[in-house]
Amino acid sequence: MKTALTLSGSIRAGSYNQKLQHIVSDKLSQAGVEVNALNLGDFPMPIFNEDLEPDNVPEAAVKLAQLWREADIIFIASPEYNGSHTPLLVNTLAWLSRQSPSPFRHATFGIGGVSSGKYGTLWSLSHLRESLTKVGALVVPTLLGIGPASQAFDEAGNLTEAGVIKKIDTIAIEMTHFNRG
Repeated sequence: MKTALTLSGSIRAGSYNQKLQHIVSDKLSQAGVEVNALNLGDFPMPIFNEDLEPDNVPEAAVKLAQLWREADIIFIASPEYNGSHTPLLVNTLAWLSRQSPSPFRHATFGIGGVSSGKYGTLWSLSHLRESLTKVGALVVPTLLGIGPASQAFDEAGNLTEAGVIKKIDTIAIEMTHFNRG
């Protein structure tokens, strides 16, 4: 059975991206994948600084890197901050990129995000894809940008747009069928 990690680049209460994370988690579970939905707030790390290496690498980075190495699929939901991904996610990726062996070379990655703007995190996702690719990740083709957030979900937290639901189906198929060989 394939395994997946899902996470959000936002840890605020009521995060739209955590809602997306859970919707994708459910979709992967329905596809027969064992899913572990992570909260990056459970992995506290100081701002990355090479001066902390090698003696003061945060235990959270070591633990999270091991979880990433063991997963077949990793889905990241991230809002857009100033046209890029969140400081939390930037810092997490910086710490993980320093772990050996690389935690980016096994899993197939999917990326998506929800934002208040009409472009639905597409600029951010473009940067995230580039960052992940540069550290060796295999990122599936579908970019799951959703916006505006205020119209994306109904009162029960379900997505409202048929096209977005279809894209989630597509990215789930890509993440479960693409592999590194």
